[in-house]
Amino acid sequence: KSANPQWREQFDFHYFSDRKDMLDIEVWRKDNKKHEELLGTCHVDITALPIKQTHCLELPLEKHPGSLLMLIAVAPCTGVSISDLCVCPLGDPNERQQISQRYCIKNSFRDIKDIGFLQVKVLKAVDLMAADFSGKSDPFCVLELGNDMLQTHTVYKNLNPEWNKVFTFPIKDIHDVLEVTVFDEDGDKPPDFLGKVAIPLLSV
Repeated sequence: KSANPQWREQFDFHYFSDRKDMLDIEVWRKDNKKHEELLGTCHVDITALPIKQTHCLELPLEKHPGSLLMLIAVAPCTGVSISDLCVCPLGDPNERQQISQRYCIKNSFRDIKDIGFLQVKVLKAVDLMAADFSGKSDPFCVLELGNDMLQTHTVYKNLNPEWNKVFTFPIKDIHDVLEVTVFDEDGDKPPDFLGKVAIPLLSV
């Protein structure tokens, strides 16, 4: 019940290529669980923003009254990566040694925010549910840790997909939970849910 809401939420999005990208933003109004109304949209051309700077933007909503006030910072990705299994970042003995030194006891208080990182190898799934009429699925896997989200490629027409990808996340809160969800790609429609597992970091 506010025409001037304050959210103060922070979201991280990751780029791994130089493609041109737009940040699309929608503002919605909810009366209850069933009724929703679009209050406006706006777009930000990320490629037009200088990197390593925080930009304060007031974005008017298209075809609707009102505007959004946002802080957007474009910065190089640190600690987040996707790689193939054969070039696993921790496979190099020299890198392992550097990691061990970085997180040894004597360096514990050098950077309080650098809690550590999580490396996940997504190998394969077995006996997935068939979501298509053909008796197959087009599965892909989404990994979420805090507000970081990465995903595998889609393996088409397969109930036993092999992804063989390595994902690296920076850890911001040791109490976070790694959520791994498998979806079926469905063209232009929203993907179908095929299953999920949640792994608390403290259990690793």
